[in-house]
Amino acid sequence: MVCLKNMAERQVARNRKAYYDYEILEELEAGLVLLGTEVKSLRDNRATLKESFARIADGELWLENCHIAPYSHGNLSNHEPRRSRKLLLHRRQIQSLAGKVAQKGLTIVPLSLYFKNGRVKVKVGLAKGKRRYDKRESKRRKAIDREVQSALKRRLQ
Repeated sequence: MVCLKNMAERQVARNRKAYYDYEILEELEAGLVLLGTEVKSLRDNRATLKESFARIADGELWLENCHIAPYSHGNLSNHEPRRSRKLLLHRRQIQSLAGKVAQKGLTIVPLSLYFKNGRVKVKVGLAKGKRRYDKRESKRRKAIDREVQSALKRRLQ
C-alpha cells in the first residue's frame, strides 16, 4: 500500500544549519518561480540551501544564493545555478515580513525545499540569530535528549 503523504509531499533539500544558527520565530510556505530545467534538476534532488537567504526588494520576496545544479540532459538554454528566484506569497504576508525584518536582528531564512502536489514549495522562517552561548546550550540539550532516548531504549529491551 502506498502512503499518500509521501506522494503529496517530497523533500528535496533542507537547511539544517539554519536551525543551529538561528532561532526560528515564524514559518511560512511560499511558492517558487522556476524554469523547466530547474524543476527537472530538483526532481533529481540536485539542490542545496546552504548559505542561501531571502530578501525583500520592491515589494517582492527573492530567494538568493540557492544552488540548483544544471540539468544533466539540458542544452544551451540550461539555467544559471545560483540565480535569484522569486518567492510567491500574498502581498499582506510580504508586508508583514517586511515590517518584522525592519526590527533589529531579524532575517528571513529558507528552511526546506520540497514538492507538494507537484509544485515546488519553500518553507521560509523569520529568524533571529543565536549567540555562541545559545548554540552551546542547544548542543547540551541535544546531548541530554540523546542520552535519555538511549536509556529508555536500553530499559525497554
